[in-house]
Amino acid sequence: MKLTDGNYRLGPSTGRLLIKTSRTGLGRKAGHDLTIEATRWSGNAMVVVGDPEKSSVTVSVETGSLDVREGTGGLKPLTDADRAEIKRTLGGETLLHTAQHPVITFRSTSIAGTPQSFEVTGDLTIKGRTHPVTIHGVTDGGALLNGWATVTQSAWGIKPYSAFLGALRLADEVRIEFAVTELKPVPGPGPGQASA
Repeated sequence: MKLTDGNYRLGPSTGRLLIKTSRTGLGRKAGHDLTIEATRWSGNAMVVVGDPEKSSVTVSVETGSLDVREGTGGLKPLTDADRAEIKRTLGGETLLHTAQHPVITFRSTSIAGTPQSFEVTGDLTIKGRTHPVTIHGVTDGGALLNGWATVTQSAWGIKPYSAFLGALRLADEVRIEFAVTELKPVPGPGPGQASA
């Protein structure tokens, strides 16, 4: 399916949204680099192929839906108990405060480039704080979208996880990756089209 003008629905049925962490500190060999997936998220992309600046993207992620999918490195494999503990830590008072801040949102402010290679700049709101983020994206034949952004946790008031008196720490920067494997048009008129 070629990317054409229109509104497209985004979510777990159309692709994946991942957060990838890395380790730092003297004890980094003991920890794991994590791949965390958002399992409940939704978004909308309004695409104007001939004029990307008129396009827009919005995404909402439920903070309580973040699940650990993989842990690489470390002195021993990541267990189910480890995954459950990480999920509790993510939602707790030191990291995302999911009870007070149940949703992370992104709203584009500008889009530049071509359908094959583009940058989306927008406002990312986490824990009630909003800062600009730039997403770098590419398409595969106009049908599959892939991209990434780097987020510095402390800018949003998130203290990176640490253990062993700080000898093992998650790096402040995390990488957010997305892969859209299917495009689902939203019924109705596309951008710039009048409804009947």
